[in-house]
Amino acid sequence: MSLGDVAADFGKGLFAGAAGTAAMTVSSTLEMKLSGRPASETPAQAAEAVLDVQPKDEESEAQFSNLVHWGYGIGWGGVRGLLASAGLSGPVTTAAHLGLVWGAEQVVLPALNVSAPVFKYGGKANATDLLHHTVYAMATGLAYSYLDRSQIRPR
Repeated sequence: MSLGDVAADFGKGLFAGAAGTAAMTVSSTLEMKLSGRPASETPAQAAEAVLDVQPKDEESEAQFSNLVHWGYGIGWGGVRGLLASAGLSGPVTTAAHLGLVWGAEQVVLPALNVSAPVFKYGGKANATDLLHHTVYAMATGLAYSYLDRSQIRPR
């Protein structure tokens, strides 16, 4: 496999990550409407801490939060492409991708002091979070498979 093949896999992953982020946005929006749960500000708070950014008002905060959500999802899609470059495929890759994305959240957010450790939340909150990340990983995996199928080359 050449560097160009790895770059192509990464690029397909970015596009697949956009599709996965769109699916996660739909699932979380529907769930929030049904449950009355407000949108999480935690991802934006983490990015603010890392980047030393302070939005000036609620509108800027909402815009920044949306940018973080899409950037994070698209970026993790690139990782999905790298997993394919490493030779993983199908459901194994989707499971590995989900483990990396959700696992990183469980480590990074508490380390930045913007979220409590996973064991401090109730089962319902953890199940909801895992559900949305599973939607993301599955949609990203399906989109990646579709994009990868269009290019025939030996692995």
